[in-house]
Amino acid sequence: MSKSPKSPASTTQYRPETRLVHSGTLRSQYGETSEALFLTQGYVYNSAEECEARFKGEDPGFIYSRYSNPTISMFERRMIELEGAEAARSAATGMAAVTTAILAPLKAGDHVVASRALFGSCLYVIQDLLPRYGIETTLVDGADLDQWQRALRPNTKTFFLESPTNPTLDVLDISGIAEIAHSGGARLVVDNVFATPIWQSPLALGADVVVYSATKHIDGQGRCLGGIILSSEAFIAEHIHNFMRQTGPSISPFNAWVLLKGLETLGVRVRAQTETAGRIADVLASHPKISRLVYPGRADHPQAALVKKQMRGGSTLVGFEVKGGKQGAFRVLNELKLAKISNNLGDAKSLVTHPATTTHQRLKPEDRAALGISEGFIRFSAGLEHVDDLIEDLTAALEKA
Repeated sequence: MSKSPKSPASTTQYRPETRLVHSGTLRSQYGETSEALFLTQGYVYNSAEECEARFKGEDPGFIYSRYSNPTISMFERRMIELEGAEAARSAATGMAAVTTAILAPLKAGDHVVASRALFGSCLYVIQDLLPRYGIETTLVDGADLDQWQRALRPNTKTFFLESPTNPTLDVLDISGIAEIAHSGGARLVVDNVFATPIWQSPLALGADVVVYSATKHIDGQGRCLGGIILSSEAFIAEHIHNFMRQTGPSISPFNAWVLLKGLETLGVRVRAQTETAGRIADVLASHPKISRLVYPGRADHPQAALVKKQMRGGSTLVGFEVKGGKQGAFRVLNELKLAKISNNLGDAKSLVTHPATTTHQRLKPEDRAALGISEGFIRFSAGLEHVDDLIEDLTAALEKA
């Protein structure tokens, strides 16, 4: 029987771009250059004794691909070293990662505090799903530290937020919120999708858990779904590993391999997309048909000082409000030739979303308005096209609308 792949050497001494190419690589006896795809459900053992030791945890080999697989381990190890985490577990989708990170450590009678500005599916988990299991929840204005403090209770176990927020790109004070959570014995879970690990490191800012929809920038080319949870060894071992092992929100080895390869170009793509988004924001900021523009890289962003403090760059996304409400926004969307209407983001192709009728349509109109999601608001995800072509496409659509 051929030997199992050797454990990867640490690459934490290198800079992020180098880690994105080399971290976590396991080479088989064949010495392949590209990481191998171990497309298998299960594993065989040299003896019954080896099998017993494997199940007891005395032998570190693989058992079943629902919860352990060489390709999946490579993806997790690369993300661990990029994020500065101790451990990770990947999941089938971003929402599987979010739901597991929030739900797995909790029990009936616990309390969760979350920012009101969340992706629609995350709001469903907080508002609808958790209360079914006797878990209390409170929504707060994430930018108001006093509201986080006032919401803290003796039974509060988890704070949850995303920053920048979806879709209005508000930036929340991760360090300040973490300090409040820890003062009450709670943990902070941060959805870091909009910032990406290139521009923000929540664990270094005091967060306890980071979650990603790897479907977005990590894949970055519209190919597959995936998610990942990163935290301490203790949190993953105590709360996440067995939950995922027994309930099975597992990523497939194939998807993990696609995401692993996507990581190799993550830094290059995110930097190019961020530069493009910044150029687009500067052009749209003074356009007569735009009534509001939000971009974390600009001095007029509502939390510009905080952006400089906790982020290393802006964002690949731009939010802007078109005059004329829903009709005005729809006219612009329908006139675009390059940017495609979609509810995804972080792709090589530029994508535009109308949050009020898609990602946040389940919210009441007054709740959307309170979050700044007007009928004319558009979320633009910058791709890898030439920035001048995108600007010409956007300005032409605005002129015709």
